[in-house]
Amino acid sequence: MSITDTARVLTPQDWAQRAATHRDRVDALLAAHPQQTAAGEAHPVWQFLFRYYSHKPAHLRRWHPGFGVALLGDPPHRKYPHYVVTDTGHTTVDPAHLADRLTTVGFVHRLLAATESRAPRLNCFGLHEWAMVYRSQDDRRHLAPLRLSDSDTDAVVEAADLRCTHFDAFRFFTDDATGRNVEALSRSTQVETEQPGCVHAGMDLYKWAHKLVPLIDSETVVDALELAFALRELDMRASPYDLAALGFAPIEIESARGRAEYVRLQAASARRAAVLRRRLIDRCAALISPT
Repeated sequence: MSITDTARVLTPQDWAQRAATHRDRVDALLAAHPQQTAAGEAHPVWQFLFRYYSHKPAHLRRWHPGFGVALLGDPPHRKYPHYVVTDTGHTTVDPAHLADRLTTVGFVHRLLAATESRAPRLNCFGLHEWAMVYRSQDDRRHLAPLRLSDSDTDAVVEAADLRCTHFDAFRFFTDDATGRNVEALSRSTQVETEQPGCVHAGMDLYKWAHKLVPLIDSETVVDALELAFALRELDMRASPYDLAALGFAPIEIESARGRAEYVRLQAASARRAAVLRRRLIDRCAALISPT
């Protein structure tokens, strides 16, 4: 795509409205998911998404139209990194930036397409969080007090197979838990092992979306963040931690009823993630082969 060839043109009224709607949406979402508790401490559930994924809220509020969209008038994007002014005076994402990011775009496309191609597995029961504290006497690994005793927490892990398929969860397992997983995971095999039922793979859609900003539109990024918040809540409710004081009712996966509840919610989340994953696959495909 040449610097003067863009797929869409937005008037100042159009992009100003979209930018304002985006900021309002982000502000409401962040207010509903604060990074700090009422006591002023780091929120053990919500702060994770900003610490682990390293996308600052201030940057999140900045609206981007995505690659191939031209902005008329004098948008603030003229001062943002990776934007250029075209020969006709339009502001758009620099095609040179896309060229620099094509390797990353290609990896994200390959990973998400491979994940989408597999049937979702719904038999992990969120035990990855339990495996992260299995036989650990190091309280620094605990983001909150455990619901059960140390021995009872360990017994839950020992009574079930660990079926984690997500390397970035697996790599935080304790040494004793690592060998209990049904397969050894590695970064090099990530594309071959991720599957669409995985809660963490769904949360990572936010990581992949914001990693590709400004090539990806901000509406897709915030849709991914909304999903990540919902999946983080599910993840923590099924975890070994006692978060009831913060309003998170536990899903007691140590019981048959709790496991059934987890599978039901996991399946619903996987369906929601599938829609967003397909959108990101399509966005990446368009970036790889722009028309």
